[in-house]
This record gives sequence, structure tokens and C-alpha cells, in this order.
Amino acid sequence: MFGVLAQRMNLMLDFSGGTSTEVLASDLREALGDPTIKAIVLDFDSPGGTVAGTDELATEIYNSRGVKPIVAVVNSMAASAAHWLAAQADEIVVTPSGQAGSIGIYTVHEDISKMLADQGVNTTLISAGKYKTEANPYGPLSEEAQAAIQARVDQSYTAFVTAVARGRGVSRSTVHANYGQGRMFGTQELVQRGMADRIGTLPQVLERHGASIHPAASSASARRQMAEIRQGVDALSEITKSMKVR
Repeated sequence: MFGVLAQRMNLMLDFSGGTSTEVLASDLREALGDPTIKAIVLDFDSPGGTVAGTDELATEIYNSRGVKPIVAVVNSMAASAAHWLAAQADEIVVTPSGQAGSIGIYTVHEDISKMLADQGVNTTLISAGKYKTEANPYGPLSEEAQAAIQARVDQSYTAFVTAVARGRGVSRSTVHANYGQGRMFGTQELVQRGMADRIGTLPQVLERHGASIHPAASSASARRQMAEIRQGVDALSEITKSMKVR
């Protein structure tokens, strides 16, 4: 699970090295049904992504527990939507330099009216439906519009906290009190807070489940993956107008 997470693969995700939750769900089902696969390792290096599709995949991962061991490896980042998903595994292993967390939701409204006015552009909205244009970018949000958007953000945050609590086997109050409310944590603190189970590397996890490791290939793959992650972080700024799990 590398780069920006979004529900469907598109040209931007493909270019930036992002991950589609729908494709991941299909891969998960295939692995669960393959008798030659005895464990599933989810390799995370993601800054997060969109709300859409995340809760659905999280539920599918959680409901797959007991069929085969499912291990999430924070290698080396599982932020926001990625943490939402990682928390659904049987176990979370974080690399020595890893970081995870950012349990929170945000969305963005941009008021571009002054910029347009400075350019001599006047905008007229013509619509039907009382609230159809309430979040338009051509003026500030009204208090009513901001309250409505805040309510949606709160609903998504509740779903996020509930899923993490379910996956980690703790109460929602524990997640609120101890899991950072949007902050990221390093390896040691993740384990101390109960947000991860232990420290380890991806090769160690794979070897523990009987997979053979080829260091040279792994190193080359890691370099490619890090290049994709850097592109994914840049691409994240392009989709901030959609609601984010961040």
C-alpha cells in the first residue's frame, strides 16, 4: 500500500505510484482464496488518502481475520487512511525508522473571490436547490454551510475512530485519549501507546512466515518504492479539495 490511497485507480494515481483500495480489496480476496498462500503481509508506505473506499476496505480486512494471518508492516509510514487500514490486521509491525498515526479527518474550502476580483472577474452562480452552491469557492462559507461540512467531517472521524478501536481491540475513548487525535508518532511511542505491536522489518516478517528473501532485489524494489512515494506526496496536494482522512 504505497503512495496516496484512493478508491479507484486513475491516471494520477498510476503516475504517482498511489494505491486503489478497490484493487487492493480484489488482491486481498485472491490471496485469501489461494491455497498456496499461508499468510498475508500488508506493506505500508503511505501518507494517507481519501475517505471514500477506506472504511469498506478496512472492514474487509478485519472480516478476513481468522482465515489466514494478516500482518501490517509500517515500512516506513502508515498515516491517516493507511493507519485506518493497518489497524484492521491481526498484528502491526513497525520498522525501526517508521512512523504512523494521523488519526483525523480534514477537508478544504478555498475562497478565491479576492483573486478573481483582482483579475477583474465577476462570478454569478445560477442554481436550483437551496444548498446546491453553499460550498462554492467564489465566496466565504456561511456559518450554516460550515456547520454542515463540519458535521460530515465529524461523521467520518467517528467512523475512523470506531474502526481503529475495533481493529486494535480497545475502546473508542482509548483511541481518543491515547492515539494522538491527528498526531504522528515514531516507533517506540507507537508500541508504548498500543498503536503497534512490535518493532521489526519487512524481511523479518516475511521470514517469520516462511518466505525466502533476496536482499539485492529487495533493495532495488525499496528504492523504486521510495521514488513512487515522493511522487505520491506531491500528488496529494492535487486532490486536497476532496475530503481527506488526514
